Amino acid sequence: MTTYLLDIAYLAAAGVGQICVFDDDTVSLSNLQRQIIYTSADIGHTKVAMAAKFVAQLTPDVRLDANALRLTEENATQALAGCDAIIDGCDNFATRLAVSDACQTLHIPLVSAAVGSFEGQLAVYRGWEPGRPCYRCLVGNDPDRPDVSCADQGILGALTGVVGSLAALEALRGLVPFGVDPVGKLLLIDALSFRFRTLSVPKDGGCSCRAG
Repeated sequence: MTTYLLDIAYLAAAGVGQICVFDDDTVSLSNLQRQIIYTSADIGHTKVAMAAKFVAQLTPDVRLDANALRLTEENATQALAGCDAIIDGCDNFATRLAVSDACQTLHIPLVSAAVGSFEGQLAVYRGWEPGRPCYRCLVGNDPDRPDVSCADQGILGALTGVVGSLAALEALRGLVPFGVDPVGKLLLIDALSFRFRTLSVPKDGGCSCRAG
């Protein structure tokens, strides 16, 4: 499910004891410029299996549960039950909305990360809390736009590294709170203009998300 994978490296290095990864894809050559936990020897193998191999080599004290599965509206709630925090870096809105709804139902903090060609964004959602937005409060229902892959758009590998590292930081903040609570804020990264901006995301009173 994750697009960045660098978040896995930082979570494992931080000592997060159990990491669950969901992704039904295999490693391809085009992944290597941004998903740097993989090598050319991993091409053709499932991403989750190679992620588990990477974590095992990095630290044997962390267990990575590899699930070669695409999360959907039908299976997300069951698959994510028991997690303490979720990082979503998937590449399509149907999966993002399914994950958001599952987090809303299960009361699990959602770290939502996304990248475009030269832009990135990051936000943390706990929409079941009074006055707090969920991911649907930002995007509404499925925008019904055609899925465009990272290979089609062209993504700076270093930008995914920045966003993935920030996503790992926010997941750690959710596990062991420190600093300012970021919920209700959207971080925008503009690599062309060398600019970071933060916007407020209000709770949408008409949001169709499940109340949880």
